[in-house]
Amino acid sequence: MTQVKLISSWSRPGGGTIANIGLANLLNKNGIDCTFYGPHDWHLSQCNGNLLKEATITEEDTIITHFIQVPAGVKWKRHVLSCHETTLFPLKEMPLAQYDVIHFVSNSQKNWQGVNHPSVIIPPVVTKLQWTNPNNKYAGIVGSIDHNKQTHLSIQRAVKDGYKALLFGDITDLPYFNRLVSPLVDKGSATLMGHEDDREEMYSHVSCVYHTSLRETYGLVEVECKLAGIPFNGPSNNQEILEEEEIFERWKKCLNL
Repeated sequence: MTQVKLISSWSRPGGGTIANIGLANLLNKNGIDCTFYGPHDWHLSQCNGNLLKEATITEEDTIITHFIQVPAGVKWKRHVLSCHETTLFPLKEMPLAQYDVIHFVSNSQKNWQGVNHPSVIIPPVVTKLQWTNPNNKYAGIVGSIDHNKQTHLSIQRAVKDGYKALLFGDITDLPYFNRLVSPLVDKGSATLMGHEDDREEMYSHVSCVYHTSLRETYGLVEVECKLAGIPFNGPSNNQEILEEEEIFERWKKCLNL
């Protein structure tokens, strides 16, 4: 039986981790033995997962690597590089010969990377959430609090429209937070809510969502809002939204299963 090993250098909360959890669950749901290995333990209770230090790989394995560079010259049965990033993982600066194919999550991301290598575009699995508008004056701002997400601009836009902002996400850029976000929190324009694993619970607190990211490779928050009917105030990534069956068929072909 083919084993698929999904190996990432990041398994804390974030869009890439959520996508990897969704992929591992999708493959296992369809009879493909897949384990998601990562260095952090956040993913362990959400899929068939294990810690990165426990990963053993043989030449007979089919592997998907994410956000990690693998030495050239090592060969596996099938090796897919799953790239969810742009500036954080620029492929033009990396050797690519060891990969059979590169997986991108959107056309815009593939175009940004601009590498000449066999590739596929497969969007992540996005669960349709249940949402009932609380009809309050709270706007959600979802995602890591950092320069790329431009959290302070989302807060300012929400306040201008008459909302108070609830910030759902970890602080991953402390200098940025201290300079531009903390003053807005101190004056009462926004409240730090931290990361919330239960996304239905998170969205249940807000009447709309604001997003002002400099660049999204896919745009998980936008798609979740579209599917649930939550008003989304931000630039659109014009991403592809597929049913699980089509996503699985694309991965099945990509992995030669």
